[in-house]
Amino acid sequence: MTKVFNVNGACRSNRHYMVDLKSRLEEIKGMIDAGEYFTINRARQYGKTTTLRSLADFLKKDYQVVSLDFQNIESVEFANGSTFVHALAREINKRIRRFPDVPEEVREKIIQLADNVERTARMAELFACFSQWCEQTEKPLVLIIDEVDKAANNEVFVDFLAQLRAGYLDRDEIPTFQSVILAGVYDVRSIRRKIRPDDAHKENSPWNIAADFLVNMSFSADDIAGMLKQYEADYHTGMDISQISCLIYEYTSGYPYLVSRLCKLIDEKLSGSKDFPGRSSAWTKEGFFEAEKMLVKEDNTLYQSLIQKLKLYPELKTVLYELLFKGKPIPYAATNDYMKDAAMFGFIKNKNDTAVISNRIFEAVLYNNFISEEFATNKMYSAGVQEKNQFIVGGHLDVRRVLEKFVETFDYLYGDQDEVFLEDVGRRYFILFLKPIINGVGNYSIEPQTRNNERMDVVIYYRGEQYVCELKIWRGNAYNQRGEEQLSGYLDYFGLKKGYMLSFNFNKKKKIGVKEIILGDKVLIEAVV
Repeated sequence: MTKVFNVNGACRSNRHYMVDLKSRLEEIKGMIDAGEYFTINRARQYGKTTTLRSLADFLKKDYQVVSLDFQNIESVEFANGSTFVHALAREINKRIRRFPDVPEEVREKIIQLADNVERTARMAELFACFSQWCEQTEKPLVLIIDEVDKAANNEVFVDFLAQLRAGYLDRDEIPTFQSVILAGVYDVRSIRRKIRPDDAHKENSPWNIAADFLVNMSFSADDIAGMLKQYEADYHTGMDISQISCLIYEYTSGYPYLVSRLCKLIDEKLSGSKDFPGRSSAWTKEGFFEAEKMLVKEDNTLYQSLIQKLKLYPELKTVLYELLFKGKPIPYAATNDYMKDAAMFGFIKNKNDTAVISNRIFEAVLYNNFISEEFATNKMYSAGVQEKNQFIVGGHLDVRRVLEKFVETFDYLYGDQDEVFLEDVGRRYFILFLKPIINGVGNYSIEPQTRNNERMDVVIYYRGEQYVCELKIWRGNAYNQRGEEQLSGYLDYFGLKKGYMLSFNFNKKKKIGVKEIILGDKVLIEAVV
């Protein structure tokens, strides 16, 4: 059976190209061997289910593993303790049918709790059954529950966590699970904050026994290369595995869904297309950037989930806006609620104690979402739409002409605005102006290492060509000269001889316009607005 890149559900090594999870599984097993209870909290489509299923198989030699998924329990079954116990016993019974060494008394008790729905079942009965099982089994018992988010809004789940906690605390006297693993997006250690948001209960969590889960579940460039080697062994494309794996990592930061989706787009959408007639032409640098453009523009369930969170958490939207358009450095504070939410949902990560957008794909998606909210009313976007045909010459993007027209339009519309206004909106308006010009053919990205409150580099991709344009706040001639030198060095990184600079100058005596200067072997097109 031919393997494929999978983005729907758990991956299986016999059907899908996968990253080697062995080192991660060994690390998790070390926590289980130590008897730790913990949560695996990662954003949507981060490989949690794949990891848990692989872990269950990995543990079979040393442990008896009960793996449950709360998605199989209906919402109404979380209504009270009795219905929850019946449902939980039903799901456990499904799993232990395949277990030959479950004590018969335990098996019969679980069946009784699952089947006799007319009888009131108590949580204490189920946990007494667990204790008997743990006492009589030859292998220590490990409980894994996926998608605990399904239960997170229900008080009965808090009672369930409290029972697990009580068993953990009394484990020296009463047999209980070797380890309990709860997986989902939300961290159940803050479950009280979600159910009862009043201050008195924010930190009163029944899951404060959980150990920190520090296993890195993102994929490294080496991880990605290992997966591509499996693919290359099947298809012999001649791809530069090191180059492609590094590009994929650079743009995804190893987010599992994004990694697999990019590979799937190259393999199934690009390969065989007009511009990439075969796998050998698709698995190239050019093919990667085309796939990246497709990924940013598509509407998938992951993006839908992210955008929905912006609607539910307005303060999160404000933080992301500051990071994207103003380049404002925001210290990463793990105790801050909105910072925890942003990290939990996958928007941001901690880099040198500063909050940064998690990856370049998310960054582009967020940029597009923010500026799309202004498409209908923004005059700069309208100007870009009206003028777009004049910027394409012989199939190439004339970036100098883009800058000239932007300077002219911006000065006409906003030249009399004050400095605060210009600094806030200038860079956003350039992207709004650029978007309709390259839409459908080209794409852009913001270079993370240059994004700050004074400088931001936009790399424009159009029909296989790259154009680097530095957007910066004017801070005098000396600062401007350093900016030219920085841009020259950045052009070396991309292997380009021509670059572009757009300066937002707040001096009322400024001279707006576009000029060309020579810097060594580079040509710089500088625009001032």
